[in-house]
Order: sequence, then C-alpha cells, then structure tokens
Amino acid sequence: MPRYKLTIEYDGAPFCGWQIQDNGASVQGALETAVKAICGEHVRVHGAGRTDAGVHAFAQTAHCDIARPFVPGRLRDGLNAHLRPLPIGVLSAEIVPDSFEARFSAKRRHYLYRIANRRANLALDIGHAWRLPRPLDSDAMHRAAQRLIGKHDFTTFRDSECQAKSPEKTLDQLDVIREGDAVHIATSARSFLHSQVRSMVGSLVWVGEGRWSAGDLAAALAARDRTACGPVAPPQGLYLVRVDY
Repeated sequence: MPRYKLTIEYDGAPFCGWQIQDNGASVQGALETAVKAICGEHVRVHGAGRTDAGVHAFAQTAHCDIARPFVPGRLRDGLNAHLRPLPIGVLSAEIVPDSFEARFSAKRRHYLYRIANRRANLALDIGHAWRLPRPLDSDAMHRAAQRLIGKHDFTTFRDSECQAKSPEKTLDQLDVIREGDAVHIATSARSFLHSQVRSMVGSLVWVGEGRWSAGDLAAALAARDRTACGPVAPPQGLYLVRVDY
C-alpha cells in the first residue's frame, strides 16, 4: 500500500486546530474527508504537529496510506478540488517509504510568530497577527530570548493540559527580528510542548514592554512553575513554517 507525504498550507482561523475534535471542524478532518471523496475509503491522515485552534501553517507535513495508487500530482489536485472552498491547500504529494512518519521522522520544526507593533488597526492582517500598540524593545526581547536557548525544563512555558512525557526540550533558535512595525519571532526545535511557543512569545512581550528584564525571564524558566509564565500570546499570530526531515 503506497504511503504519501503531503505538504499543506492552511489558515487556521475557521478550525478548532489540526486534530479531529468534537467541538468543531479540524484541518485533519477536512483532509480525511477529501481523501475519502477521491478513493472511497476512510484513511487516517497523520500530521507532524497538532497546531492549536487559530494557528496557521505555511508548510505542515502529513502522511497517509491509500490502497488505491495515485500519481502524486493527481492526488494533490484531487485533494485540492475536494477541499474547496476551505482555506486549505495541498502544496505537494509524494510517495515515501513505509518507514516515513510525519511526526516521528521529523528532525526539526520551525515556527514564526508575527506581531504588528503599531497603533493603527489591522486591515489585511486581521486574524493573522497580534496587534500591540505599545512600543516594544525588540533588541531587549532578542537578548532575553537567548536565555531560553539550549536544553531546559520548560514546565513554566508548558500548557497545564500538555500530554508530553517530559517537560525537557532543546530549543535551537529563538530570534526576535524587527522590520518596520512588524516584530517577528522565529523559533526552531525538534519538538515543542503544548503552547510552548505562544507562552514564550507572551513572556518576551513583557520584556519588550519593560515589565520584565532578561533576568526575570531566566528566573521564570528556572522556576519550573506554570504560574511564573507571562501571558500566553493569542493563536492568530503563530505559523508552522516548515518541518525538516
């Protein structure tokens, strides 16, 4: 039975997240419905990451096993035809070895968080960035962010409902970059805890506003206590950029 690797982009605004849930439409559910429409069988589509409600993806990776063989390009086009008008696009499909697992074969995941640091309301980026009218010191945010690089116990930045077996993760990158009134926070790791990125972003915003110093951020990390975390950034500014294999 062929195994297919799918690369997918989506606007997370209308979905309850990647994973199928009882409380609303999911990206995974929409993809499985599209697969069934073109092959007549229910197929589980496994994603590389379970993005939360409202979180977007430039290039989510998934895999599925379909008994009926497809030319990869036709599979891509067929899925896209059945996904319309949902804001989901299958960018590519390819046949991969049976050993490939979208989640467990991943070597690194890359995320981007977008902040619009301006007083004007958003027009084009409504639902796709976090608008903060107060000035942010992005240089201070970047310096503080480097305190989180490396292997740590990230309990402070872990959602209380996180199901990961261990709170220890190795953060490879956490950069804060300003481009005009846009503040971009780019981060990479093999894997992240539930809400880890948004928790780190919210705490970095406190640094940018002058509420916290770099030392305060480091102390929050060392506390290994969820109550020591700053605010959790809203989901609409977060994007899964790509997954490396």
